Amino acid sequence: MAGLSFHLLLLALYLFLLSPQMNLESLQKRNLSSPTSFLLSGFSTAYKTQVSLCMGFSLIYLVTVLGNLLVVTLVWLNTHLQSPMYYFLGHLSFLDICYSSVTLPKILRDSFSAQKTISLAGCITQIYFFLCFGGSECVLLAAMAYDRYLAICCPLHYTALMSKKICCYLVAVSWLSGSFSSLIQALLAAHLHFCGPIVINHLFCEIPFLLEVSCSHNILLNKAVSYALAATIAMGSFLLTLASYVHILQVVLRKGAGRQKAFATCTSHLIVVTLFFGTGAVTYLMPRSSSTKMNKILALLYAIITPMLNPIIYSLRNNEFQGAIRKALCRGFPKVPQRQSNLCPHLAEGDPL
Repeated sequence: MAGLSFHLLLLALYLFLLSPQMNLESLQKRNLSSPTSFLLSGFSTAYKTQVSLCMGFSLIYLVTVLGNLLVVTLVWLNTHLQSPMYYFLGHLSFLDICYSSVTLPKILRDSFSAQKTISLAGCITQIYFFLCFGGSECVLLAAMAYDRYLAICCPLHYTALMSKKICCYLVAVSWLSGSFSSLIQALLAAHLHFCGPIVINHLFCEIPFLLEVSCSHNILLNKAVSYALAATIAMGSFLLTLASYVHILQVVLRKGAGRQKAFATCTSHLIVVTLFFGTGAVTYLMPRSSSTKMNKILALLYAIITPMLNPIIYSLRNNEFQGAIRKALCRGFPKVPQRQSNLCPHLAEGDPL
């Protein structure tokens, strides 16, 4: 609740700075405009395509919310999932719900809309929260890699080095770093000027595509800040994650089979890191494709598909988590004889939940 209140406070601050009175004289002198809304290009306007997209996006959003909500609930309620790894996983799932909720509901609404418009304040708000949750997830993934490094490379000191207090600090750092970096970019985007009708050739408001349609004098400043923050938050988190796994790999190769089993617990995290950082880097750090459809597909991968896949990846690769899911599903079943209890072996007669 404190985190949500903090974000609402920041949002109110930059919306106050976004008042229509700002820079009015300079807009008139330079014959520029501050539009009240933007037009998003979206996907095809064909009816059959819109129906298919709406059904597909609805299913993705449902799976994303339910899957991540299941992870958050199990981590919160299950006493066997109270280690730092699951503590971080619970926060990651909460971030994924927020992250996908910034874009998917608007995309769903636009699926059957003839004109896919978004207001200026709505666009800046979407940019802020999208970058906030995305940046926070970058740092949190680095914290999860550091946790695996300590668990495998420093097992004797793991409890002291990754205490509950330190876990809380790492999560707080991830939220704060995402919040302040996104606030800076949102404030700069709020001061951009535009000429003529504004069509953003994308599915939702995002900094690189908003800068393409701006004719403001401070575009270079916005690009420089965007690249600097991307290098600090995204690349910094990625390099910390990479360094953690290089050390883990060295220990596994040196110690042999005993640590290989521990290294197997890292594969889910490696898959998630590859999906999230890989697709995001293409948009923010690499030259964009001339194909607008390819840009939209890439945006779907890191903004929509990755949050949906995260709980699936972690549950498929984690026996402890699978056991927690089975136990949760079987709580409502009546107790049965042991020979008949294949799905819920812990519910055999005489076995406690």
